[in-house]
Amino acid sequence: MTHPKMGYTYVGVDSHKDTHTAVFLDCFFEILGEVSFKNIPSSFPAFLEKAESLRADGTELMFGLEDASMYGRLLAAFLARNGHRVKHVNALLVARERKNRNIVEKTDAVDAECAARVLISKFGELPGVDIDDRYYMLRTLVMRRGFIVKNNISLMNHLHSIILQHYPGYQSFFPNIDSMASLAFLMRFPSPAALEGVTHGELAAVLMEASNNRVGAGKSGMERAREILDMIQDTALPFQEIRDEAVRSTVRQIQANLTEIKQLEKTMALFLKKFECTLTSMDGIDIVCAAQILACIGDIKNFPTPAKLARYAGIAPVTYASGQKTLQYANQRGNRELNSVFYLLAVRLITTVGVTNRIRNPFFYEYYHKKISEGKTKRQALKCVQRRLVNIIWTMMKNSEEYVNPPLLEKPKETS
Repeated sequence: MTHPKMGYTYVGVDSHKDTHTAVFLDCFFEILGEVSFKNIPSSFPAFLEKAESLRADGTELMFGLEDASMYGRLLAAFLARNGHRVKHVNALLVARERKNRNIVEKTDAVDAECAARVLISKFGELPGVDIDDRYYMLRTLVMRRGFIVKNNISLMNHLHSIILQHYPGYQSFFPNIDSMASLAFLMRFPSPAALEGVTHGELAAVLMEASNNRVGAGKSGMERAREILDMIQDTALPFQEIRDEAVRSTVRQIQANLTEIKQLEKTMALFLKKFECTLTSMDGIDIVCAAQILACIGDIKNFPTPAKLARYAGIAPVTYASGQKTLQYANQRGNRELNSVFYLLAVRLITTVGVTNRIRNPFFYEYYHKKISEGKTKRQALKCVQRRLVNIIWTMMKNSEEYVNPPLLEKPKETS
């Protein structure tokens, strides 16, 4: 009786932008050959033909790609569509294999060989490559939106550093620097000098138009205009016209990014219709959150149980046991992006909403406080909420079921 590992020739592939390098091993870790080829689809058939010539007799080819989502995506899809098994070999496992073998040099061939060795040693543990383009394109949309959001945060920090010289107390009347009213105000009045001769009514009209008649904090446009004009001081500086143009340029970039973010979110909403997605039925999961969850998890069939999904997300605890002593620690591994999504969602579900402080989700609110009453810290209790969320979201995705939201409740008053 032969071992299942003996039925394959293992191909480790180190993927790069221009070229790929593949190293072929048999099940006894013996090198059968090495191939380098260009990362263009027209080169893939010739590579596959060469791979067949290096395949050990009586075996099938199994490929392990260190990168199967960016530079190696086209190759992975090509191999899978030609009926070959393709697995994703995490780059950390490749680096660990190189370190364990005490290899000082790092070349494409060395990395490809290490990927093949990991493929053999972790034969049944490595995940298969998902070539469903729906998840790949959704992931692309999520990444694009995230990039623009990060870029906007940098721009807002830059804008803050400029206008702080002009409006030292601007945060008292514009708490959110990226609000429509704030950006419209700064575009028209980048410094106090531009407000010279402007009346309360004129400024109020600008604010009301920019904010769709809602300037925020329950104040009217006239009240906010009076607040601004009463607070400003003449802060004219050398080369003020250059400073003003820097403010306007930054505001234009922020406005363009906000417009692009809204467009991407509309595209996400339309693209989510290609999935049997019921995640948005839960109060607290919007289009962006649902897209992030789907993009990180992919096909839920890859996770037979909620426990496997929790471990993948880094939510399941890690056990350290020695003799009669057993300790559990938070898992610092797993998909950190998915972990962050579950964390933010858990925080959202245990907090209150609105001016009346109504509990968004009484079920999770009570569960969180129950865990605290049992002696857990706030962080531990929040981790319990995340774990419960994994069970619910796994069930929703597995069975395409909608979530039934409990009714909002008033937050109980604290007794002294």
